[in-house]
Amino acid sequence: IVLDPIGQTTVAVALMVIMFSVALSLRLEDFAFIKSHAPVYSAGVLAQIIGLPLLTLGLLHLLEPPPSIALGMIVVACCPGGAVSNLLTFLARGALAYSVALTATSSLLAAIVTPVSILFWSNRYPPTAELLQTIDVSPLMFLVQTMVLLGIPLIAGMTVAVKAPDVAAGLRRFTAPAGALVLFGAVVYGTWLFFPLLYPALPMLVGIAAIHNAAAFVLGLSAALVVRADGPTRRAMTIEVGIQNSGLALVILVGQLEGLGGAAAIAAIWGIWHLVAGGSIVLLLRTIDRGRSD
Repeated sequence: IVLDPIGQTTVAVALMVIMFSVALSLRLEDFAFIKSHAPVYSAGVLAQIIGLPLLTLGLLHLLEPPPSIALGMIVVACCPGGAVSNLLTFLARGALAYSVALTATSSLLAAIVTPVSILFWSNRYPPTAELLQTIDVSPLMFLVQTMVLLGIPLIAGMTVAVKAPDVAAGLRRFTAPAGALVLFGAVVYGTWLFFPLLYPALPMLVGIAAIHNAAAFVLGLSAALVVRADGPTRRAMTIEVGIQNSGLALVILVGQLEGLGGAAAIAAIWGIWHLVAGGSIVLLLRTIDRGRSD
């Protein structure tokens, strides 16, 4: 999915607006959970930052998807948690404070952890390592550009959130929809342009996204069981690890990694599928709760 210079600039601006909006939502009290529940908090962070990419690497060896799709899976796994996880955790009657703490942490670390993780894990799988060499990605340039695109809006947004919380609250109402709208437009344009090439691969893409996402949810639940988290925290960790910021993954792929069609497609489908799967989990948990209360 190749964008012209104007399109690439638009995607970069969308990325910065999205990260700025995320940073406007970060508050110091979001991290209060860390002190009171350090082991459980650490388990959630490690499951997201190390566990999910490592699990993805195992799935790649098992499924052996085309290199472009494999790269998309790695990028999704290396991105921070999605903010919608907080809403799903709330609806599932999970530990909302824990979910917010994990989302805030992964978002805060994204400027450094995400690009470094993408390069590290991509080079652990030979087909994606070869693909990066084929499209001539400069590791240093990729790191610098991605860190700047993520870091500057994060710092700016957090500064506004701390210094002028009322202004931050007002800006959030505009920045989040604006960034999402620009990103949506770029994705629709690219998908429409290349749909004849993507359509034959849809069954494979949906199947891979479903397996990958299901494994992420299972990883979150498993990590919670290992540290013997209580019921609400187990629900929160399951959802938090299973819901990734696939929109960010899509922007990185289109803007920084040559817009590889398979990679961008799997990120886009992941973004739709994890909402369907997350909503289904919420519905299941609410049904279980109603059964227990009857």
